[in-house]
Amino acid sequence: MTEAARQAAADLAELRAGTADGVATGQPVLDRLVALLDLERIEENIFRGVSPAQSPVRVFGGQVAGQALVAAGRTVPAERKVHSLHAYFIRPGDPSVPIVYEVDRIRDGRTFTTRRVIGIQRGKAIFSLSASFQQPEPGADHAEPMPIVPDPETLPTRAEIMRKHADKLGDFARLPRPIDIRYVTDPPWELRDRGPAEARSQVWMRADGSLPGNELLHVCVLTYASDMTLLDAVLVRHGAYWGLDNVLGASLDHALWFHRPFRADEWFLYDCVSPSASGARGLATGRFFARDGTLIATVVQEGLLRILD
Repeated sequence: MTEAARQAAADLAELRAGTADGVATGQPVLDRLVALLDLERIEENIFRGVSPAQSPVRVFGGQVAGQALVAAGRTVPAERKVHSLHAYFIRPGDPSVPIVYEVDRIRDGRTFTTRRVIGIQRGKAIFSLSASFQQPEPGADHAEPMPIVPDPETLPTRAEIMRKHADKLGDFARLPRPIDIRYVTDPPWELRDRGPAEARSQVWMRADGSLPGNELLHVCVLTYASDMTLLDAVLVRHGAYWGLDNVLGASLDHALWFHRPFRADEWFLYDCVSPSASGARGLATGRFFARDGTLIATVVQEGLLRILD
């Protein structure tokens, strides 16, 4: 285990009281996310990662996806950029146990490189990822426009919103947050009190601090963030939400396409909609826009969602 990762695992719990409202945010928490993404190399194609000491009962899906992408990227020449990933969450991850990532070098072509990564705990696969990398080249270029939304500075922070619901959300409201989130649509905790709403969630996001210039790191931080708020678009359609209702949920699969360069420590809009829910599964799609309106990435996820009586 790297010293940075060891420090991350040991210190995150101490950050719970990092701000006056009891929600840890800012550069220290972001630095620990960067440390968590700094995997230990065990062998040429084998890496090991840890989880924060202050974790829910299972590993956050965005964390394991980000770590797996780091493992894949460290076996690919830096000039080849990841353009897509497809992942399955196979078993719940135990945050008290390190995750071993085994990378299979599927193909190294003239312009494309393909990698497959399996995340393992206690000898069993908990996660699988396939990622494709490409040598940049010119070609056709078009994109949908960004929705018209308020500027992020005009919106309250997530911590300010959650403070009003801390008595109901408990520890969930106080977990360290390396991502700054500003809700454009009404926050799900408030929508829940009004009943079913449009199956849509819009938030501004950015890493809560400054990141190094490493391009792969920015992609992995966005991958981490992409598992946040996405399934909210499903739940608000049914007037339910995590922590406030009897909802059993988990990410099942996750796909991301990266279209254009970006920085994850600058504001980006996450525009999510849910076209369908059935069979205790909800589907959500999301688009990431840089602040200047550039479409930077697209995501699709299906999640297990059991809304119990």
